[in-house]
Amino acid sequence: MTKESEQTRSLAVDDGDFGHRDDHGQWVPFALRQYPPVFVWPPQPIRLGRWFVRSYVLSWHLFYALIAIAFWRYLSPSANTASSFGVTWIAWLLIRNIGIVVLFYGVWHLRLFIRRTQGVSFKFNNRWPKTESSVFKFGNQTRDNMFWTLASGVPIWTAFECLMLWAHANGMVTPLTFGERPVLFVLLLLAVPAFRDLHFYAVHRLLHIPVLYGPFHRLHHNNTNPGPWSGLAMHPVEHLLYFTGVLIHFIIAAHPVHIIYQLVHAGLSPAPGHTGFSEVVISDRGKPITINTYGFNHYLHHKYFECNYADGPFPFDKWFGTYHDGTPESYKAMRARLKAR
Repeated sequence: MTKESEQTRSLAVDDGDFGHRDDHGQWVPFALRQYPPVFVWPPQPIRLGRWFVRSYVLSWHLFYALIAIAFWRYLSPSANTASSFGVTWIAWLLIRNIGIVVLFYGVWHLRLFIRRTQGVSFKFNNRWPKTESSVFKFGNQTRDNMFWTLASGVPIWTAFECLMLWAHANGMVTPLTFGERPVLFVLLLLAVPAFRDLHFYAVHRLLHIPVLYGPFHRLHHNNTNPGPWSGLAMHPVEHLLYFTGVLIHFIIAAHPVHIIYQLVHAGLSPAPGHTGFSEVVISDRGKPITINTYGFNHYLHHKYFECNYADGPFPFDKWFGTYHDGTPESYKAMRARLKAR
């Protein structure tokens, strides 16, 4: 028995309680992705309220928001410092952002791909990424992904952050403070994930236009069997487009927390969605404790390319006929759509 199968068999949590392996060995969760009851008629206020609290507020969004608040409070330059560009504070933000990315992405990768704590339980693709491949820079998927993330993604993220903090400090962004307008302040924080979904869908569809896909977006799609570091592994041009969402604050008032939150959300959220696992097992003793990555739909995008362009509360893929929920019926519909095109 291989080490990999030993790890899988030793896991007390039975992934068969959560899903099954199809005829090709791909793991499919029983609980397929359902869009929240936002755009439904007649309205379902009770169900909508439960979703909003449990799945929208008390979710990864809150985690990223808390990081943004801590960054602004303790690890960001004052408005006076940010009012003029300086090597010291710009370098500090770059180091800070590299640090949080290495820590956050590294924890996922260490647990799932280096220690392989749960083997292939809950792993969509039952194979591990190839250790050597000419498709990737340095001949290795992980090193390739880390290179594009740390050499391009984080510096471009930091550049946008420096620009926006400088613009805010110089009055180019209308200021918004909690003390003066607390309700609007909180509402804008709550709107950040939804706006990011809207912006991501628009940019993502744009990048699938052939003239942009080949030279730029293909690099990200080399990761057909993704891992956490695949999330932000993009061509610099894609990074430039991906982080432009924060420029909305040249139009909409903001506090530095809103600016930092939008960039932290964009910088960190790709990690869990690209783990390649549906559930991450935290404890398998007694009642199992797992974290749902909500990554199945996006894994299907990496598998088939032409489906599931967004993962947020807006049912864009339903509206535009590109939704794939992992069922044979969805696969047939996708094939028919591509054949007709």
